[in-house]
Amino acid sequence: AACNSNPTPCNDRTDKLFTVHGLWPSKVKGPDPHDCKTKTNKSQTIDTSLKPQLGIIWPNVFNRADNESFWETQWEKHGTCGSPTIKDKNHYFETVIRMYITEKQNVSHYLSKANINPDGIARKRKDIEIAIRNSTNDKEPKLRCHTKNG
Repeated sequence: AACNSNPTPCNDRTDKLFTVHGLWPSKVKGPDPHDCKTKTNKSQTIDTSLKPQLGIIWPNVFNRADNESFWETQWEKHGTCGSPTIKDKNHYFETVIRMYITEKQNVSHYLSKANINPDGIARKRKDIEIAIRNSTNDKEPKLRCHTKNG
């Protein structure tokens, strides 16, 4: 969907799984926070043992050769706002991996159970919502859809 809605061209194969775009801390009411000031160690490097899994579940779809800059940007913009729940940079990335591979949080699994796969076929928002609700005890997903025209 990112390649269909973004002006940056994607010359990439379609992934076999839906992938993560980000983990954004949010408030019950009000806008999602971003670019937070934090006391966490900003110079901490991403644990090399996390990178292979992150490369599969959280690729930079616009430049797969530069996943790390994308991850760093996501950490700076969103991950730093997760304190105190998110303890540091590696905890942020470990949380993304844990949420993705745990069936309770795996949106790719929810959608595939409803025969919705990343196959380039346009889907109705309602069908996606129903698939997620059916797998989450009727919890309402927060979706932001983009069209090819923006």
